[in-house]
Amino acid sequence: MTDANPKPVQLTQEGLDELKAELSLLLDVKLPEAVARVAKAREHGDLSENAEYHSARDDQALIEARIAEIEEILKRAEVVKHTKSHTVVGIGSKVTITVKGKKSTRRVINIVGEFEADPAEGKISAVSPLGKALVGHKKGDEVTVKAPAGNVIYLIEDVG
Repeated sequence: MTDANPKPVQLTQEGLDELKAELSLLLDVKLPEAVARVAKAREHGDLSENAEYHSARDDQALIEARIAEIEEILKRAEVVKHTKSHTVVGIGSKVTITVKGKKSTRRVINIVGEFEADPAEGKISAVSPLGKALVGHKKGDEVTVKAPAGNVIYLIEDVG
């Protein structure tokens, strides 16, 4: 049973633009390439033992699934304006944090919508445990995040 009123997906304008660009790439380049690979592999005869055909079909299915996922996100997308505040953390904030008492752990992160998160690039979702803990707080505040190894206390050093 599907939800008649799915909740909106919060994205920054940059996140929305990135998803639209990815969708365009998938529809205009990746999917046609995958379809061509399937057609070419099909020409090699017996499909039951044709590894290239099965691989191409799997790739096509993954691309089609990602297209469907992005289209669903875009239908529900709600662009959230970057917070203008340089004192309170919100979506769009650039936040400098450290684990309390450990200056060597200083990190600069950006608070983004949930489908934009990429921790390797320092993009932390506002609905992640760390994001939830930071949103609404300001420079100098300490926030506690429950982690598998126990609670971690972060100090907000700067909000930009």
